[in-house]
Amino acid sequence: QVQLVESGGDSVQAGGSLTLSCAASGVTVSTICMDWFRQVPGKERERVASVDGFGTTSYSDSVQGRFTIRRDNAKNTLYLQMNTLKPEDSALYYCAATFSRYCGPRFNSRGQGTQVTVSS
Repeated sequence: QVQLVESGGDSVQAGGSLTLSCAASGVTVSTICMDWFRQVPGKERERVASVDGFGTTSYSDSVQGRFTIRRDNAKNTLYLQMNTLKPEDSALYYCAATFSRYCGPRFNSRGQGTQVTVSS
């Protein structure tokens, strides 16, 4: 059974930094596609960062240059380092796993999410 548990969300001032974690069990994060999504009520979810099973990363334009996705294979944990945060980054962030080395339009499993709130 796959379980993804996020942590690290907080309330911060604009310009600050946060690191989100996604602890995985039942799946090996280093071998599959892992994503970070964010969701704001009333808006479409946004895929902000991905790392595929080959280690290739990709980012949405809105976070490119500010966010970094990485994996700790020993801890089987996915991270999202978020710098220079803006109020528009406020959202529920969740990680998702696709049971393939390749990232696609759908994922197989997701966590419950962790809330990030950025104040101006």
